[in-house]
Amino acid sequence: HVQLVESGGGSVQAGGSLRLSCAASDYTYSSGCMGWWRKAPGKQREAVAGLYGGSTYYDEAVKGRFTISRDLSKNTIYLQMDNLKPEDTATYYCAAARAWDDWVGGLMDSWGTGTQVTVS
Repeated sequence: HVQLVESGGGSVQAGGSLRLSCAASDYTYSSGCMGWWRKAPGKQREAVAGLYGGSTYYDEAVKGRFTISRDLSKNTIYLQMDNLKPEDTATYYCAAARAWDDWVGGLMDSWGTGTQVTVS
C-alpha cells in the first residue's frame, strides 16, 4: 500500500500562485500514474491533472494555468498552480494508480489525506 504525503496549499488572492507536492513511498507509483483530484463543497470530486508514462492530463478548467511535473529522484510529483481563481477553491488530493484507466476513473490504489486550497 503506497503512502502519499502531500504538502503545500494555503490561502491566496485571485491571480496568485501555489505549489502542491506529493511524495510517494513506492518508486513504482512515482514513475506510474499519479496526479491530483479536487473536491469543492457541494461538488463531486474531479480529476485536475495527471501523469501517465510520458504524457500529462489536464482538466479543461485548469489548462494553461496549472502544470504537473515529477522528480523521480525524490519520488515526488508537483502541481504548480498559477493565476488561481476562486472556483479553484477545494481540497486537493494526491492519487496514485497502476493503470491510467483506473486513475481517470477514480479507482486509486492510494489517496493522500488532502490539502486545502482557498482562493479569495
